[in-house]
Amino acid sequence: MNILIVSQYFYPEEFKVNDIAFEMQKRGHAVTVLTGKPNYPKGKFFNGYSFLGKKQEQIKGVRVIRTPLIPRSKGGGIMLFLNYLSFVLFGCLTALFRIRGKFDVIFVHEVSPITVALPAILLKKKLKCPMYLWVLDLWPESVTAAGGVTNKIVLNILKSLVRFIYRHSNKILISSEGFRKSVESLIEGEKPIIYFPNWAEEVFTNKSQSVLELLDFPEGFNVLFAGNIGESQNIETIIEAAKLTVGEVNWLFVGDGRKRMMLEETKEKQNITNIYIFGRYPLQTMPFFFKKADVMLITLKNEYIFNLIVPAKMQAYLASGKAILGAIGYEAADMIKEAKVGYACSPDDFMKLAENAKKLSCNREVIKEFEDNAKLFYQANFERGMLMNKIEEILTNSKNEIKL
Repeated sequence: MNILIVSQYFYPEEFKVNDIAFEMQKRGHAVTVLTGKPNYPKGKFFNGYSFLGKKQEQIKGVRVIRTPLIPRSKGGGIMLFLNYLSFVLFGCLTALFRIRGKFDVIFVHEVSPITVALPAILLKKKLKCPMYLWVLDLWPESVTAAGGVTNKIVLNILKSLVRFIYRHSNKILISSEGFRKSVESLIEGEKPIIYFPNWAEEVFTNKSQSVLELLDFPEGFNVLFAGNIGESQNIETIIEAAKLTVGEVNWLFVGDGRKRMMLEETKEKQNITNIYIFGRYPLQTMPFFFKKADVMLITLKNEYIFNLIVPAKMQAYLASGKAILGAIGYEAADMIKEAKVGYACSPDDFMKLAENAKKLSCNREVIKEFEDNAKLFYQANFERGMLMNKIEEILTNSKNEIKL
């Protein structure tokens, strides 16, 4: 097969679409990726890249066509808007003038923004092949929750845009079953909606050793939060739980984000001695931190969209065989309870979060049971090879797709 992937983000940026592209190439398929110049998450171009430089390259056998874009800088509203808009505009020009040949399917990797699908729709018309959309971030709900947009006129415009994109998608893949109702409400007529979840990066399933053996954790029971320390992660709930567990539970943060400064300032100002902030480390070092932690922590704000999400870090925690503490909406909370891998409470219930942490700190046998269940649940539902087989089957069946 000849597969065209459209994604604003691609290697060396770290996104799941990398796995799909490289694995499909390994399996004998020809893969081309239309993407932007790498600048996520730091907001500036990676070394060796610039606005106009390096328009095309070959990475692990995958042909990568890069379009200019404005880097996201520190991620403020104006710069994000320009980043999103520039990819659409330059992506459409690249689609028109630089992508030629015959393709069997176009696969769109849709983390925010959903506008990434617009160059793909143009390519679908030009190349006369089906387009599949993998929805990892639900619009317009995420714009309201993360961006604070509540203007009805703006939201109606966004809904119309989403309807347009869904209408031109032959199949829609959703990363969470919680997305299904929203997607169904915006599609016209019958259209296949396929559950296709995230998986853990290979670093969490291989047995390689980390080089950080000299880094020490504090003495005691350690709860580890790994990943983006941002607006969506409800850091305030963790802070309040930490204040209730001083001397009993340590709360560790590995990562970076907009709320890191607030976290550091609150820790110092209120003298919260059981919060430890390690900062950002490469993905390849995460197994070291996971192994050293007693349990892993997952939190999100109490917003409608976040109640529907199973964050990608969940699969990393499960693949690593870790017990999980959650202060999170029902989709992820239900998974934690169904899989019997930890304790979950509602997003804002810091008292229950503190209580659950203390409960686990006194019961190593329960933690061991949760850890065993985590590995089994991951293998049954999110194992990488199984999901690569599934996406290959979905893409291969595109040859019989009726053009929309």
